[in-house]
Amino acid sequence: MSAAYRAMVSSDWSECLSPNGPFDCLAYAYPEIETALISVFRQYTGNRISLGEAAAKIKNLIPDPLSAAQMDAYLDASFATYKGVPDLIQWCLDHRILFMINSTGMIGYFQRIFAKGLLPPVPVLSGHPMIRYPGLESDPGRIYELFETRDKGSNTQAVARSLGIEAEKVILIGDSGGDGPHFEWGSKTGAFLIGSMTKASLESYCREKDITINLRFGLDYSRCNSMDSQEEKKIDYKDLTTHIEEILAG
Repeated sequence: MSAAYRAMVSSDWSECLSPNGPFDCLAYAYPEIETALISVFRQYTGNRISLGEAAAKIKNLIPDPLSAAQMDAYLDASFATYKGVPDLIQWCLDHRILFMINSTGMIGYFQRIFAKGLLPPVPVLSGHPMIRYPGLESDPGRIYELFETRDKGSNTQAVARSLGIEAEKVILIGDSGGDGPHFEWGSKTGAFLIGSMTKASLESYCREKDITINLRFGLDYSRCNSMDSQEEKKIDYKDLTTHIEEILAG
């Protein structure tokens, strides 16, 4: 963290940079609760229940938290990102742009991703501590716990302030209503807001709060809930590097 970062990207993960959901690892280990997990995910990303309420429901659904071995088995079978996401992360690191994963996904999920070398190492992670493993050298240098969706903005702000990164040099990436509070914080502070695979729940949140999404990337699901996984595979997230250069050039 001693590097002088000139900007930062704080991005959601599930269905934003990856086609996977944050509870897919649980559904893989316990397939009998998959339908219930999907329902809980849609409830909090649609802002019908809080993330805290969702976490409580999930704890009641799962027999036991996933072990590192169970998480690895899931990653070996199912880990995926959208095309070009690892390239995007590495490009940011190479250009002195801090890349922060800021997700309601579980910290342990990301710990095992980095331990297995499935993504370039990121300096900062913000995630839910429902599953968290003992620390490893491969862990991000800073890990922030996230208990409610509004914590995304608080955690981004803490990182930016600690490194002296001005708000206009902060880029937020999100896809659903669960990212609404993050975008609301960004809109008030002057950050640049990117909707990635934008869902109707984020569109609705931003419309109600008079928040402008500055850029939409990938497919726009804001007026259609039918997902198109084949078309998603054609989107190259490395193309976001051009947009980021333009944003920072001002």
